[in-house]
Amino acid sequence: MSKRAIFWFRRDLRLADNPALLAALDEADEVIPLFIMDDEIAERAGEHRRAYLAASLKALNESLDGDLLVISGQVPEVIRDVMKRYKAESVHSAFPYAPYGNQRDSELKKAGIELQQLGSGYAIAPGRVLKDDGTPYRVYTPFYRAWLAHGWRGPVAAPKNPSWVKPLKGDQNIPDWKLPAGVHIQEAGERAALERFKTFLKKTADDYADARNIPGIEGTSRLSPHLRWGEIHPRTLLAALGQSPGHEVYRKEIAWREFYADVLHNNPHTSRDYYDAKFKKMRYDKPGKKFETWCEGKTGYPFVDAAMRQLVKEGWMHNRARMVVASFLVKDLHIEWQHGANFFMRYLIDNDVASNSHGWQWTAGCGTDASPYYRVFNPIEQGRRFDPEGTYIKKFVPELAHLTGDDVHEPWDSADGYSHGYPKRIVDHAAERLESLARLQEIKVAKPPKP
Repeated sequence: MSKRAIFWFRRDLRLADNPALLAALDEADEVIPLFIMDDEIAERAGEHRRAYLAASLKALNESLDGDLLVISGQVPEVIRDVMKRYKAESVHSAFPYAPYGNQRDSELKKAGIELQQLGSGYAIAPGRVLKDDGTPYRVYTPFYRAWLAHGWRGPVAAPKNPSWVKPLKGDQNIPDWKLPAGVHIQEAGERAALERFKTFLKKTADDYADARNIPGIEGTSRLSPHLRWGEIHPRTLLAALGQSPGHEVYRKEIAWREFYADVLHNNPHTSRDYYDAKFKKMRYDKPGKKFETWCEGKTGYPFVDAAMRQLVKEGWMHNRARMVVASFLVKDLHIEWQHGANFFMRYLIDNDVASNSHGWQWTAGCGTDASPYYRVFNPIEQGRRFDPEGTYIKKFVPELAHLTGDDVHEPWDSADGYSHGYPKRIVDHAAERLESLARLQEIKVAKPPKP
């Protein structure tokens, strides 16, 4: 009888540059491709993320000649059952390097199921880039230099002539999750990822250093959803980059993703908790009507509202806009970063716990690197600087489409600014900036707690 192995697809929904998959194919005559659906997590994810995952699984199934098993349930029970029914002798996967994935690995170990693991979703696995004294980096720039010096392997090709095991009846439960009306997300899957990267290299990469900050144009790669689900590996991206300024900045963005993964690996509590614990003592407001208004994109600040509406309409938000809306929530509305991070996690199709949590903490001033709390993004000036003609604002805030020039950034100064139903400002930015700094001073002068 042919020797069989299970390959457990997780955050690596691709065939190319997948060393763990190649290891399974090398060991066995036939491989059972398996994806385990956690219904509880899927329910919390929100419609945008569910729809993207469903599309990605369908694309993966096509590349596997229709042989992908998708089974819901607890990981140990599902794998034990599949091993028994398909007579598999081993189970292979990549290392997850995220709290939830690590927990699932621990569950398998406790159940006595050996998992053969190789590779990860990173060019350099979290925990490997260390300072000379053997401790992890806390600041991005020296991490980046060490990350470059460490280097990474080149990508490997997709398997040739693989032999997949046909699913048994009832084992191919690929979901058919639909999007809400009016929502449009980008195409999912490995083929779409490779095509998008090819287009980025041809049309955008050389100008990336400047274009990436302008949300009104296609100035970014929008590969983050593909990276999050492992539809493309960062090694594939890095192997194609040259030394031009645009390529160098893009390489640094890939390194930011790996830096945040490294920080989370060394500080797993920071997926939900503060990296800098003293900010727990900050005086915050409870989320209420103002938080709901922020979520709905009705704050009265055009750049903020455009970004929040983009998130709900596309399941994605431009990175410059992510920083602005995060700063507005924490420093204008005085609401803790976790509330915003959770809202993002529900909608973002590129949801990545390390990048999301630490991106929020960086902007909130309580995370890594030299991003002091007293730096507050001005939502009006950010719009003027990075969306001068209001192209981005008008796309997502049609109530302001009739305005021109500075009026689109400050509709309160236009006689016609509110004629199409745009809401008035819920706070005064200048006043709330001062309030934020006052609250910072409170924790700076506060006496340390008694032992």
